[in-house]
Amino acid sequence: MTGMLLSKGFVATFGQQLNEVARGAGLVLDIVHLPDDAQARLAQADCDRIEVALQTRDIRFSEHYRSFVDTLIAARNLKWAHFHSAAIEQLAFVPLLLARGVRLTTSAGSDGEPVAQTAITTLLMLGRGFPRWLDAQHRKRWEPVRGAAQPRDLRGQTIVIVGMGNIGNPVARFAQALGMHVIGIRRKLRVPEDPVHEMHTLSELPKLLPRCDWVLLACPLTQETRYIINTQTLALMKKGAGLINVARGGVADEAAVIAALKSGQLGCAHLDVFETEPLPAESPLWTLPNVILTPHTASASSGNVRRGAEIFFSNLEKWARGELLKNEHRA
Repeated sequence: MTGMLLSKGFVATFGQQLNEVARGAGLVLDIVHLPDDAQARLAQADCDRIEVALQTRDIRFSEHYRSFVDTLIAARNLKWAHFHSAAIEQLAFVPLLLARGVRLTTSAGSDGEPVAQTAITTLLMLGRGFPRWLDAQHRKRWEPVRGAAQPRDLRGQTIVIVGMGNIGNPVARFAQALGMHVIGIRRKLRVPEDPVHEMHTLSELPKLLPRCDWVLLACPLTQETRYIINTQTLALMKKGAGLINVARGGVADEAAVIAALKSGQLGCAHLDVFETEPLPAESPLWTLPNVILTPHTASASSGNVRRGAEIFFSNLEKWARGELLKNEHRA
């Protein structure tokens, strides 16, 4: 018997597929649920039944999250835990689990497509001047844009995409379709199928910024990427350039971004992530013109749950066979 900690919602939605995958992998499952009372904790005997744990969104964004974390820590026979979110390095209990030899995987990539679509949407909205038109609509004013106030053609503009993965690649393909010059930033060298005109490493970003009309942040938050957008790098960008951050709040120095928006050094921005979330009501970002704010929901899409489940099921088969797991997190 393989003890597996799952939410009741996951079993209700994917129970049939779970049973089919388990049978195919030669597993007999012993399903464990958290107590209905979010304040209650599983008995130690129940914790000791758990070898596999799955953190789904219905756990992460509920009152049961604390109970789930406590159960992982108490589960002395836990061998593998899978998380819906990619950014598990920020979770305080992860080093403890890794030190115990627990394998940790994520559903990274399951929401890449909707995040890319959000970034593409705001690139078009900002590039085509929609904040101005929406403001006029709210004021019931007919304000055609004429002369120098007209938006520039996107064709021929340069976009630097920091992070060429599940988010950066679709945005790059779309930007190329618009006729933009696309520069990618990642560790690996360029290969022929990359949808970019140039590929560089992060260390080369400062020399690229004076050429860019747009910077898209779609990278993980690491020691290397923390505050890569700051007072100095913002000053290197073309005056009036645009910034889109669908990565992590800590990738950009928020105070520096606000100052650049106020001075006009940054002409516009879409920010989905922030250093403090929820964004405090007193933040100037709420009322700055040419700024689109989304509440860390660039990934919101009804298909994410199923895509994440498919990654888990694929890993369940691999785990049963003792194979390498997709999206495995290492210390």
